[in-house]
Amino acid sequence: MTRRKITLFDTTLRDGQQTPGVSFSLEDKLAVMALLDRLGVDYIEGGYPGGNPTDTALFAEERKCKATFTAFGMTKRAGRSVSNDAGLQTLLQAKAKAICFVGKSWDYQVRVALGCTNEENLESITDSVKAAKDAGKEVLVDCEHFFDGYKANPEYALACAKAAYDAGARWVVLCETNGGSMPHEVREIVTAVAKVIPGSHLGVHAHNDTEQAVANSLAAVEAGVCQIQGTLNGIGERCGNANLISIIGTLGLKPHYAKQFEISAKVSELTTISRAFDELLNRAPNAQAPYVGKSAFATKAGIHASALAKDPETYEHVKPESVGNRRAILVSDQAGKSNLIAELERIGLAVKKDDTRLDHLLREVKEREAIGYAYDGADASFELLARRTLGSLPHYFDVLSFQVNVGLRDGNMYSEASVKVKVGDEVMISAGEGNGPVSALDVALRKDLGKYQKHIEDMGLVDFKVRILNGSTSAITRVMIESKDSTGRRWFTVGVSPNIVEASFQALLDAMVFKLLQEGVAA
Repeated sequence: MTRRKITLFDTTLRDGQQTPGVSFSLEDKLAVMALLDRLGVDYIEGGYPGGNPTDTALFAEERKCKATFTAFGMTKRAGRSVSNDAGLQTLLQAKAKAICFVGKSWDYQVRVALGCTNEENLESITDSVKAAKDAGKEVLVDCEHFFDGYKANPEYALACAKAAYDAGARWVVLCETNGGSMPHEVREIVTAVAKVIPGSHLGVHAHNDTEQAVANSLAAVEAGVCQIQGTLNGIGERCGNANLISIIGTLGLKPHYAKQFEISAKVSELTTISRAFDELLNRAPNAQAPYVGKSAFATKAGIHASALAKDPETYEHVKPESVGNRRAILVSDQAGKSNLIAELERIGLAVKKDDTRLDHLLREVKEREAIGYAYDGADASFELLARRTLGSLPHYFDVLSFQVNVGLRDGNMYSEASVKVKVGDEVMISAGEGNGPVSALDVALRKDLGKYQKHIEDMGLVDFKVRILNGSTSAITRVMIESKDSTGRRWFTVGVSPNIVEASFQALLDAMVFKLLQEGVAA
């Protein structure tokens, strides 16, 4: 059976940039292009030349990438010739191998948004495609609002798509712009369109307003389209776009699709690319993201862990390593010995099932979680607890005391901290300032750790989360801290106390000790 090639078109740099809070510099765009090339998508849509200085600069010169570099823009305006439309001329002059035009395909949008006649809109689509073809460009046309347009006036929506195809567009892309259609509707409409335009020239562009963007994209593929448009991690305006990470994982690994369709993307790179992109955006990765999330192959219940130890397929739909991820057996108050043994093996601690220390560790975990600790989200703190209990954690230093002062000085809030530590026979006192008490403690604690100082200089605080576990005046506070170092390694630690500063300090201490442990430093 010959598999049908599904072409992957990435619009992270254009449609994805419409995500609130996301703004790419030129350097950012080039970095994302490198990630996309590594992933192996077929098209990279860079943006809107002439629309802003960054995109104009991006298209001012040839960009070396394996994918087809694509510019985006509108079809010519009604009432103007091709030569007199400045926006179209900018597109034609852009240093891109392909142009993706956006054209209206819903008569309501033509009337309200464009303010022209249906015939003028068809003329704009035809003339724009021909002009780009004459300029030697590969041409795509995004038929905006196609599915809503088809439901309202199928004859006109089809006429718009047909105009693009007849004028020479390589791809006619059916856009589910408002994100409101259901998979059965997408399947029915694409099936009808494929009777007029060959599926080998059809694409789909779905938005995620009903959490159906991936499902709608797959429904369109099953109905005949051969191109899917989407973004890394599903970013995009409103609720986002179709998530190419999930689509690639599904097309590449699920037998129903893998037997029928072929993709060029590297499935094994999904986790690396997804997390590297989040790092570029300076945001924490979604732990529950399908395929690539930290929790995607994590199990917490003891009975599940026991089954996983016997056969991973009992609770895994694909192998974690197939997408570059890993299995995680979480340790919590729901844990059994299977969880502990699996997690201890992962961190390099071999313990026999009848070892009495294992019972002590399990009891310790459950008692600590009962007062607020959460080790399923703080793997570094769990490893330290396990090594202390099993007697394999080096003793690096002692904290003799610490102090934090917060106040108002010259109209500005200030935070100062001092920490007294003992390393071997040496006692050191360090002070620091920060934009809050935790920041000041972090600065002071990491200012001077004697012989260990060089091993902690590249670590830093990435994220800080506080949760009040009860609402009384003696509320218990849980602090979760995420740290990272120059290698890109990230780790999570937890502290619990009625005092938020003490809870924070516990988590900070664990973060530092874990860093020394990972560096292989001897006590």
